[in-house]
Amino acid sequence: MLVLGVDPSTVATGWGLVDGDSRAARAVEWDVIRPSTRLALPERLATIYEAISDLLGRSPAPDVCVLESPFVSKNAKTALALGQVRGVVVLAAVRRGIPLAEYSPAEIKRATVGYGAAGKEQIAAMIARILAIRETPPSDAADALGAAWCHLSHAARPARPAPVSP
Repeated sequence: MLVLGVDPSTVATGWGLVDGDSRAARAVEWDVIRPSTRLALPERLATIYEAISDLLGRSPAPDVCVLESPFVSKNAKTALALGQVRGVVVLAAVRRGIPLAEYSPAEIKRATVGYGAAGKEQIAAMIARILAIRETPPSDAADALGAAWCHLSHAARPARPAPVSP
């Protein structure tokens, strides 16, 4: 399974492509989209949309696009901007017919490090180890790779049986 993980941000949107399954996965590539901070938010959103759309349009296309679910922010302006970045990523995936999945930051950290309150450095170090990456990726890209790895970990679990009615 080819999974595109995305860590959305208006300043540094990390992304990472992971191929395989929970037993044998490899990082294909990763990077960080850094729109110029001199651009107004709409232009930054367009830059992020175009970059993610290009990634989703590659051959072979990812089987799924994974996002970190939003966390509660004390700053409403930051939360609104983050929601807009998530919106352009969702739009890019939907327009390409790529299914979406999302996991909470704690779920991603538990899947990657085994601890739901792990720090960015711990995530980057563990994702490098799990995916056999020689150099630790930048934290935004590592978070995206962690989201992709989380999806592979969850995809390997058998579905829970439906509850039986009395």
